[in-house]
Amino acid sequence: MKNFTMIDEPFICEQCNKSVSALSYTARDHCPYCLYSKHVDVMPGDRLNHCQGLLQPIGIEKFKDTYKIIYRCKKCHQLHKNIMARDDDMNLIIELSKVI
Repeated sequence: MKNFTMIDEPFICEQCNKSVSALSYTARDHCPYCLYSKHVDVMPGDRLNHCQGLLQPIGIEKFKDTYKIIYRCKKCHQLHKNIMARDDDMNLIIELSKVI
């Protein structure tokens, strides 16, 4: 992605309060435990979005040889998508795949 800024840093999830480590192979953009993310970017990694709302996982879609998590911002209601990470909770991924 042309406008991708690589930021892979640990954080405390604002939804489940768990400590989340850096991903190491790409930028971490959501919690692997509850799958929530935060609405912080306009372009990936730029941290320029003023919304700062929590992105709630609402579904899943096939993407190449993996999946994308579909989010709805709890503050501004914008839809957003992130590629799942290798360490994401697969039980939650499976549950999201059942959402119509």
